[in-house]
Amino acid sequence: MMDLILLGASGSIGTQTLEIIEEEQDNFRLVAFSVGNRVDKINEILAKHPFVKAFSVKEKAKCLELKKEYPHIEVYHGDEGLLRLLETVKANMVVNALVGFVGLAPTIYALKKGMDVALANKEAIVVGGELIDDLLKKKGGKIYPIDSEHVALSKCLGNNCSIVKEAYITASGGPFLGKSEKETENVTVEEALAHPNWKMGAKITIDSATMMNKGFEVIEASYLFNLPSEKIKIIIHPESKVHAAVRFIDEAFIFDLGPADMKVPISYAIHKASRVNVKTTPLSFKDIPALHFIPFELEKYPLVGLAYDALKRKKYAPTILNAANEIAVYAFLDKKIGFNDITKVVTHIYNEFVDTLDLGKLSLDKLIEADKLIREKTTKFIEGGKV
Repeated sequence: MMDLILLGASGSIGTQTLEIIEEEQDNFRLVAFSVGNRVDKINEILAKHPFVKAFSVKEKAKCLELKKEYPHIEVYHGDEGLLRLLETVKANMVVNALVGFVGLAPTIYALKKGMDVALANKEAIVVGGELIDDLLKKKGGKIYPIDSEHVALSKCLGNNCSIVKEAYITASGGPFLGKSEKETENVTVEEALAHPNWKMGAKITIDSATMMNKGFEVIEASYLFNLPSEKIKIIIHPESKVHAAVRFIDEAFIFDLGPADMKVPISYAIHKASRVNVKTTPLSFKDIPALHFIPFELEKYPLVGLAYDALKRKKYAPTILNAANEIAVYAFLDKKIGFNDITKVVTHIYNEFVDTLDLGKLSLDKLIEADKLIREKTTKFIEGGKV
């Protein structure tokens, strides 16, 4: 029996994780969770998970109300509330399904306490990869990735990365595969959110449309599997049947091929890299009559190029990239800028600060400071109408 803390219980990954816990009540117990602003989910979660000892919400005022409603449960709020869950509730694993930079501190805090982390929050490793690397070497906790691509890579790679020639992350191409920059100039938020294969949260769906998520996945793969950037490739695969592939030094490939269902990688992660029965729609050979692979052209997706650059530079470069991207994506979702403006904003901010921003030796506090600065600069750039 594993006790789990689920951060981001109301999102797409969080909801599917809850379903798995409910399906496997002999294996898992939910003991704490966070829901951000989705307080409407609390009653439903508590009704199905009787072992919950604490939960966290975003707003302080709502927290005070909920304390009265649930006097037998600890209720916390804000970013600090996420850390309080980890501090006060004993668990075997933290499932981090948070979106964005907010997921960094809980990941570091959990690892410092020697806890395992099932990680869907790719931004934590993108921004804090160097700090997390050090913690994994010093502390007892482990990271089990939830991203379908990284779960697939871990299955393909095995234990000997020295015989790997190239590791491929697949990309569906998103809703605008084959479209030119001119053709995507006036796309709507609704069109950008219409991913052809995966059901995901709004932020990651937009990152998929710009391919920024692939850039982040390259950074994440480098840290997770200790692979140099030149060995990590991206290949466009519109069917989303193959989730990753590895070419070995003998020129043989291993592919991970399976349904486009996040329950598969989530189950693999929370079972600590073990294959288990998953309630999903299985693929048959008739479902895969043909697989198509399209070379990834870096010049078409400049944000991916920035990600490769940030990976080589390390230090504060990934923080600049991530912070600018978060602000730009949410500005698009709020219809303040156009779709193509996301790339323009991120590129401008990254190029402006990547050679000059240096706050000294990396630490969590310094990363938080850098993130705040870049968010302010990006917001000011957008509000100034300079896009």
